[in-house]
Amino acid sequence: MNAQGERWTAEQVLALAPDAASRKSGGKLAAPGPWSGAGAHDRGVWGLCAGSGGKPYQTVVDLDGPGYRCSCPSRKFPCKHALGLLLLWAGGGGVPEAEEPPEWAGQWLSGRRERAEREASTATAGAAAGAGKGPGGVADPEAARRRAERRAQRIAAGASELEQRLADLLRDGLAGADRAGYATWDETAARMVDAQAPGLEARVRELGAIPSSGPGWPARLLEECALLHLLNQGFLHLDRLPEALATTARSRVGLTTTTAELLASGTAVPDRWLVLGAQDSADGRLTTRRIWLRGEDTGRMALLLSFGAAGNSPELALPVGIVLDADLTYYPAGRPLRAALGTRRPDPPPSPAPAHSTAPVPPGSDIATALAAYGDALREDPWLDAWPVVLAGVTPVPGGDDGWQLADTRTGSALPIDPRCAGRTDLWRLTAVSGGAPVTVFGECGHRGFAPLTTWDPAPVPLQHPSGTGSTPHGGMP
Repeated sequence: MNAQGERWTAEQVLALAPDAASRKSGGKLAAPGPWSGAGAHDRGVWGLCAGSGGKPYQTVVDLDGPGYRCSCPSRKFPCKHALGLLLLWAGGGGVPEAEEPPEWAGQWLSGRRERAEREASTATAGAAAGAGKGPGGVADPEAARRRAERRAQRIAAGASELEQRLADLLRDGLAGADRAGYATWDETAARMVDAQAPGLEARVRELGAIPSSGPGWPARLLEECALLHLLNQGFLHLDRLPEALATTARSRVGLTTTTAELLASGTAVPDRWLVLGAQDSADGRLTTRRIWLRGEDTGRMALLLSFGAAGNSPELALPVGIVLDADLTYYPAGRPLRAALGTRRPDPPPSPAPAHSTAPVPPGSDIATALAAYGDALREDPWLDAWPVVLAGVTPVPGGDDGWQLADTRTGSALPIDPRCAGRTDLWRLTAVSGGAPVTVFGECGHRGFAPLTTWDPAPVPLQHPSGTGSTPHGGMP
């Protein structure tokens, strides 16, 4: 992200927080009192924060990324000091503009820029290295082909073994699956790891969790077994599939293109990308961050994925509501959605805007159009859980069985909200922001309903920062 000429909103800063405790602690430091030597320019924000010891913490944030460095012992990224500094800067007071950062901050910022330039210049070389090299460092296509064949054979063996496991499960009956425990599924998942099929491993682990997921689990287990059977059979008979569907099946079992290879050989899509939403999920071993974007000119949806080891937040963090002028390259799929972030361009200096103008809201569709978009995507990818959409003019209202739905009074249609969202801050924020009035909502539309992620306030909001990119968005990474 490049924030040249603009300051973020508090909502955008808080969307970067790794957890609720960090948001609260960062808010307490969003005042001038603890800070000294603070400053900012189009590259970064820095300052010294008084701590419990005699030496203040050195905190610096690279706005192009963003990236964080603090001399405090916290293992959270960003830490409370970085969040407090950004909140102070976003408020427009306490962090003056400066020509150059102090040496301790400037060295770190320059080092990050140099590393980014080196990584960009070696992307093509990295792709060649991933493909295999012959004598003298020249790429060896034949060696790469042999490795790909060996891995495909291992995955095929794993898929065949998994088919037998599913057949045994159905023969013995689903009713006893909850008594078998997780150990059998865990063993099967380990076999998929040995087969180098991470996509199959993830689906097996999901199957193991279904028997303890509450009422109606046998039906859900049967549905997921059917989808997994379809995936196994698709991969085992790739030569019979249309190329787009074969590509999707390969990616679903885990045969994905590396980012370096993708950026080196793929077709980049330049656009100004609005960050629609972001969400973190953790499985105990890995934290996955999902960031959704929409191109202003192309209208295409994109999903960026980044990962962090257990206890660490992923490095990529884009505040909800900003606009990113960048190139994205989509991973191969029947209906491309996941993309890799390539070249990012600085925004031009913002032009003056009226003091009470409102920032634009992303264009949305009605419920019928959103369902059609999900259906089209599902036709291309049968294993798709949901598809990102922006709904406009919908109102959250109570539905049946203590659930909620989004109603469109113009058409008389309604879309149920995914019951898994019950009690989540996303849903309560949505109803609070709406107050019974129509709103624009971004989320994922799937077979369980609509999962809201970001809501735009329907009331006109005076702009404190003219270069903002949306009426106050409510949402982010819970």
